Amino acid sequence: MKRNTTVATLLVLSATAAWAQQPPVEDAKPPLGFFVTSQGPGNGANLGGLAGADAHCQKLAGEAGAGNRTWRAYLSTQADGSQAAINARDRIGNGPWANADGIIIANDPAHLHGDSVQLAQIGNNLHRRTALTEKGNPVKGVGETPNEHDIITGSRPDGTAYSDAADHTCKNYTNAGEGSVRVGHSDRTNGGRNGGNVSWNSTHDSRGCSQANLVSTGGAGYFYCFAAD
Repeated sequence: MKRNTTVATLLVLSATAAWAQQPPVEDAKPPLGFFVTSQGPGNGANLGGLAGADAHCQKLAGEAGAGNRTWRAYLSTQADGSQAAINARDRIGNGPWANADGIIIANDPAHLHGDSVQLAQIGNNLHRRTALTEKGNPVKGVGETPNEHDIITGSRPDGTAYSDAADHTCKNYTNAGEGSVRVGHSDRTNGGRNGGNVSWNSTHDSRGCSQANLVSTGGAGYFYCFAAD
């Protein structure tokens, strides 16, 4: 009986030691739900309209292993003779959205845009260290060469479309010539320009719609992509 008790004790101790050596179980990383495009279509602010921009998001997401989700470009369009305005915030689903590192950048559209005083004071979690591409790489910002922090949105700070007569969307992302497009700063840094406005989605208009114009302003034709489901 004593021998059996000793054997049983040794088995328990052995099992306990083996369990203790197992690595701790980590919480599953949230799936990719947000990224800055690692490259634009290459024709300035002519993204092929919303459909072309969405397709670009879907393509890049697929290459990153997240093509099973429905991806939308964070872009607003302005009303014209053939269509009503479309708000970027209405296209991207309900959240939450995680970047390539699994970090939640916003819980929902209200958090993303600071819809209430409290949410605005808290702020979203989109900034230089979290505005990553689908590959998990940071976007070059102020102080880096080249500075590529201008991100095309065509949007006002609350994520809605402009309603004035000026062109803020390079003719709804179909033009790479004259005009302008509203951009935000992915690093939320200005480098001393624009009176301190550090909006991620609505900082200033570009100098034009061509690729060269976007580069000269501080961008590369990138835009934000969100998983809408």
